[in-house]
Amino acid sequence: MSGGQIQDEDISASSQWSESTAARYGRLDFEEGDGAWCPEITVEPDSLKEFLQIDLRSLHFITLVGTQGRHAGGIGNEFSQMYKIKYSRDGSRWISWRNRQGKQVIEGNRNAYDIVLKDLEPPIIARYVRFMPVTDHSMNVCMRVELYGCEWLDGLVSYNAPVGEQMSLPALPAYFNDSVYDGAVIHSMTEGLGQLTDGVCGLDDFTHSHVYNVWPGYDYVGWTNESFPSGYVEIMFEFDRTRNFTTMKVHCNNMPSRHAKAFRQVVCYFRSEADWEAAPLAFGPAEDEENPGARFVTVNLANRMASAIKCQFHFADAWMLFSEITFQSDTAMCLPLSPRLPSPEDDPTHKIDDSNTRILIGCLVAIIFILVVIIVIILWRQVWQKMLEKASRRMLDDELTASLSIQSETFAYTHNQSSTISEQESNSTYERIFPLGPDYQEPSRIICKLPEETTKQQPPVSSKSTAAAAAAAVQDGAPHYAEADIVNLQGVTGGNTYAIPALAMDLLSGKDVAVEEFPRKMLTFKEKLGEGQFGEVHLCEAEGMQEFMNKEFLFDIPEDQPVLVAVKMLRSDADKNARNDFLKEIKIMSRLKDPNIIRLLAVCIYSDPLCMITEYMENGDLNQFLSRHEPEGQLAVLSNAPTVSFNSLCYMAAQIASGMKYLSSLNFVHRDLATRNCLVGKNYTIKIADFGMSRNLYSGDYYRIQGRAVLPIRWMSWESILLGKFTTASDAWAFGVTLWEILNFCKEQPYSQLTDEQVIENTGEFFRDQKRQIYLPQPVLCPDSLYKIMLSCWRRNTKERPSFQEIHRALLEMQP
Repeated sequence: MSGGQIQDEDISASSQWSESTAARYGRLDFEEGDGAWCPEITVEPDSLKEFLQIDLRSLHFITLVGTQGRHAGGIGNEFSQMYKIKYSRDGSRWISWRNRQGKQVIEGNRNAYDIVLKDLEPPIIARYVRFMPVTDHSMNVCMRVELYGCEWLDGLVSYNAPVGEQMSLPALPAYFNDSVYDGAVIHSMTEGLGQLTDGVCGLDDFTHSHVYNVWPGYDYVGWTNESFPSGYVEIMFEFDRTRNFTTMKVHCNNMPSRHAKAFRQVVCYFRSEADWEAAPLAFGPAEDEENPGARFVTVNLANRMASAIKCQFHFADAWMLFSEITFQSDTAMCLPLSPRLPSPEDDPTHKIDDSNTRILIGCLVAIIFILVVIIVIILWRQVWQKMLEKASRRMLDDELTASLSIQSETFAYTHNQSSTISEQESNSTYERIFPLGPDYQEPSRIICKLPEETTKQQPPVSSKSTAAAAAAAVQDGAPHYAEADIVNLQGVTGGNTYAIPALAMDLLSGKDVAVEEFPRKMLTFKEKLGEGQFGEVHLCEAEGMQEFMNKEFLFDIPEDQPVLVAVKMLRSDADKNARNDFLKEIKIMSRLKDPNIIRLLAVCIYSDPLCMITEYMENGDLNQFLSRHEPEGQLAVLSNAPTVSFNSLCYMAAQIASGMKYLSSLNFVHRDLATRNCLVGKNYTIKIADFGMSRNLYSGDYYRIQGRAVLPIRWMSWESILLGKFTTASDAWAFGVTLWEILNFCKEQPYSQLTDEQVIENTGEFFRDQKRQIYLPQPVLCPDSLYKIMLSCWRRNTKERPSFQEIHRALLEMQP
């Protein structure tokens, strides 16, 4: 700040008292303007509305901050006695800094003159930093600030890892949790940084710590092999851009007396674009039994290019403990066109011939020109080949045409029965849906023609009658919702929104349901669950929520204890359409009153940001819950893993069916039913939620369009994927997949052996119904009667699929 590296335009504030106390005057030890940044209004206790923000333009590693008040040559005497710091790496997700004991408030100034420096322990990695004055009584404050640190050259923006575990010791247990992790922490750590990047390496004896007044094992994040049947711990690292990686250095504890050793082997996968590369890199460090002690293990990454790295660290003993992981990489992707060569001024004794420079530049230009020509030739050959393939595989003009289109960030699918529609009328961003094969043609931009529906018993018919039959086939089932009637699948806060017929929505709009306004100050942030384009979903604790609820709603929590809630928050900068959609979602959620559906508890809509507060269950979502458990049996006894009985699985499935039965009675269509959207409470209580789509943890479950996760194709019916039909029957299809997940304890993704493109291709087989479609296999624990329910949910004809009333009744009959 005081050195001038940070420009005026990179310093902003929530408000300013006057032009002469604007944000740009908040530089430490400077007296320009009126001598400091001063907010417009008096700062009140417990108010964190005012802040001074610095944009560092790139990620920085910040270890020290300084503050000063406003002196202004004796005219001013304003300063901040305390302050908090918030930081962000992307400008949207803000994190409150806390020290190693969990304290957020930093002691500031006692007068307007002195500079007070404070170490940030732990340090922060951020691009944006906010200083937020804190007071214990109403007072005027002014601030000048400074940041000390360096550019974060690792480029690491987050790592995802399992939560650290606890080791029993004779005196005190050792806790190997990542206590300063700034991402989401439930059963795993996602989208954050913590002790593995704080620059502090653990001691040889992990029962001691660099930091006083903390527990044994504090400096390390560690895991035991008993919790990982696969024999390895997987950590994923996300970076700011694609990089050329040379090495990874891992600081490991090596204390054989406590059964802790460095990893036996690490297998690293690399992702440069959307997909993970097939060929991993394996590395095994040399064992050193003679010299016990913590050490750095250097892994050669062989100049692999990636924007994300996923490493599987294999156990060498019962425990594996890490205290620091760093990467050496280079962001340069190619040689510059005009590299800087040494000049005579750099070394008077060494002269460089200018002709060599010209020759080098000429060679580079020639190489680039040749590469451009090669690329043009390759592209032309591909286009010509596609034209030949299309000509050779042209089908009858009167066949059914399925059109996939994306308009205004929504996806809607229409089917056309006329063959006169030209390619120019399409505006889709889909380039290819089905891979070339004997039953498919290459679509030109959007058009993908499906062959007519035929069976072996039917004689050949004319193309016109075939088209009519196929058109009739896709019109079976309940009336589907037209594009204008479908609420966008992905809501403003990132989760899915229920589809509602226009008629039902009109009826809803004529009713008013009272929802209490809840005081924001009684919400305590725990972690971010997910986010969307215009908002976020947070896990919070709400104090006094019982006082705001109707008597019909009962909490299984004493009134003096906080309630765990999910808070959907709309960003203050959201546009008018997003605000209207958010309010519409509140109106929809306020209608839902069922024991197996997450309920809207309260709202905060009198001021920005708009919030809706819904239930949350203490055991998280069903996917994560089941993945941590095993079925009852000998294997579970040997592994000492927590178990869930088959009857409990049926009980949970029946609750999901009951909740969906309630939704279907209102003509509501969920559109994203899956275990990730079911929450688990006490005694296997299940409630259906809607924010699984917003969570980065489940981004792999969605088919990406234009870089956004929007289509849960592995749970979607064939008519939803091909025709955009979302009905209660398509929800029944998704229930069958959800039931399959439950019986597999969520250990495997549906159709895990198929790529996304092959899953879409398989929907074409369901449409043609020529007995070539692939069904999900019968799980090991699944009896024939339960698998028959799944198969009935996946029937091609929507009218033949069971209703949720029938599914619920069948599941209840299976329970003892």
